[in-house]
Amino acid sequence: MSQFNASSLPRRIALVAGLALALAGCATPPGPVNLADTIAANPALSTLNALVAQAGLTETLKAGGPFTVFAPTNDAFKAAPHSAMAELSSNPSKLKDALTLHLLTGKVLATDVKNASVKTVNGASVALSKAGDFVTIESAVVVTPDLQATNGVIHTIDTVLMPAKK
Repeated sequence: MSQFNASSLPRRIALVAGLALALAGCATPPGPVNLADTIAANPALSTLNALVAQAGLTETLKAGGPFTVFAPTNDAFKAAPHSAMAELSSNPSKLKDALTLHLLTGKVLATDVKNASVKTVNGASVALSKAGDFVTIESAVVVTPDLQATNGVIHTIDTVLMPAKK
C-alpha cells in the first residue's frame, strides 16, 4: 500500500489536467471540411442536409467548387409554404432546381458582396445586396455569414428561395 503524500497532490492534479487537455485536443476537428460535411455537421441545417442528399447534390458539394451556398436554416424551411415543400420533396428534378437556386459558382464572402444581380448554378438571376453588415439574397437575410469550407463558403439565410414557375 502506498501512503498518501499531500505534497504530491498538486503534481497529480497537474498531470491529470494535462492529460485531459491533451485528450481534448485530439477530439478537435482538423479545420474546415467540404461544403457537404459542413452542412451535415450544423444542426440548424439538418433539413437542408436531408434535401441535398435527396436531390443527389452531396457529391457536388463534397468535390466540386468553389461554391457559395446560401443555406436556408431549419426555421426557414418550417416557414416555407407546406404545399411548395411537398411538391419539391416529391419531385427530385424540381428539388434540385430549387436547391441550386441557393448556389453560386465561386467563393463570395460577405465582405465581397456587391449590390448586383448574379447567376445561380441553376441559371436564374438573383439580387444580392449589402447594406452595412446586412447581406440579402432576394428577400432572404443572411443570418450567419462566412461559414468556411475547403471548397467554398456557406451563409445561412432565413428564407427558402423558390424558383420561378416555368
